Amino acid sequence: MNLLFIHQNFPGQFKHLAPALVQRGHRVVALTLQKVKDTRWQGVEFVPYVLRQGSTPGAHPWVVDFETKIIRAEGAFRACLKLKEQGFEPDAIIAHPGWGESLFLKEVWPKVRLGIFCEFFYLANGADTGFDPEFPVEDVAGNNCRLRLKNLNNYMHFDFADAAIAPTVWQASTFPVPFRSKITVVHDGIDTQAIQPNPKVRLKLRRNRSDVPLTLTRDDEVITFVNRNLEPMRGCHIFMRALPSLLKARPEAQVIIVGGDGVSYGAEPTIEKNGAASWKEVFINEVREQIPDADWARVHFVGQVSYANFLPLLQLSSVHVYWTYPFVLSWSLIEAMSAGAAIVASDTAPVREIIRHGESGLLVDFFSIDDLVRSICRLLDDPQTRQRLGAAARRTAITGYDLNTVCLPKQLAWVEALTEQNHKKG
Repeated sequence: MNLLFIHQNFPGQFKHLAPALVQRGHRVVALTLQKVKDTRWQGVEFVPYVLRQGSTPGAHPWVVDFETKIIRAEGAFRACLKLKEQGFEPDAIIAHPGWGESLFLKEVWPKVRLGIFCEFFYLANGADTGFDPEFPVEDVAGNNCRLRLKNLNNYMHFDFADAAIAPTVWQASTFPVPFRSKITVVHDGIDTQAIQPNPKVRLKLRRNRSDVPLTLTRDDEVITFVNRNLEPMRGCHIFMRALPSLLKARPEAQVIIVGGDGVSYGAEPTIEKNGAASWKEVFINEVREQIPDADWARVHFVGQVSYANFLPLLQLSSVHVYWTYPFVLSWSLIEAMSAGAAIVASDTAPVREIIRHGESGLLVDFFSIDDLVRSICRLLDDPQTRQRLGAAARRTAITGYDLNTVCLPKQLAWVEALTEQNHKKG
């Protein structure tokens, strides 16, 4: 069969699914906005598309997002017309619609079934918007109008998408009821064989090249916190504010913070925030004077790390802290669970779906810095509870989210059902 994947940053969520389909003997083509050096990746054929124009200067701010999606959609549409002219006819199309790329593909192949990845539907209430009173929404009514327009891309896909997949029940629940019945819930999958506990793990850290590296093992107290980028959406402000008390209470603990200085989801800090260029700087500036130099030396900002370094970091963790607004769940939480880490996490909707309080981790009110510190200290003082929670977390990862035994088979079945229905229509 011929299968077409659409993702601006391919492979993204299709990292395992697309190569698995190649291994099953299918021809897999991926349309992407990335500039690629190689024309193939794990048997997947790359077809880059180009943008014919940029966004209109001075356009109304509510419609800039939609215009950008239309520009990308046209680029993907033109590239697919060329594919069709070259004789390519897909048996099914699998797309992440978040950037609009799949909006016009039914104009190219009207009878081909389209399956979309439903990551998130923007809500005025009940999700990330308005969740954190520290960062209130300005012009609430106007922002609701903006979100309605931001969802135009979703609504347009509802008209012609034939099936959908979402990684968690909560993320699927954000979508409107009429379309929700088309959504199959299957997580992207975690390789729990590759990510497993390692009691012999060792990790070397150094602040500067001239420093003698600090070697950490499982005998050390290591607290880990992971974001793609350090920002309030993922609770960096709560964790940073916990550091003064946490470092004082745990004089032997080493804190490793993973994350870049940019923004993945929320807004960038304004210039009024102490002149800081990033949220990381904003909150360092806020807490640094409360922390003695000797304690601050035990806080390690390692930036965005390679996966080869990320895995031992999780295996090393005595307590892993995961914090998030009600929003898309991070892979890193389940990866930490797979590594057998004892988890302290925010008691927010997407997390409650994965972790049972007291059974596979500890859940804490998102805004309670004191309870966060107490929960971390409680686990550091109680190795047996850490072991029990970590073992239960790993069981949860294996039974519910393992790539090879749970998620990938379900994803493949979803694609096969999509193609079977397409053949019936044909």
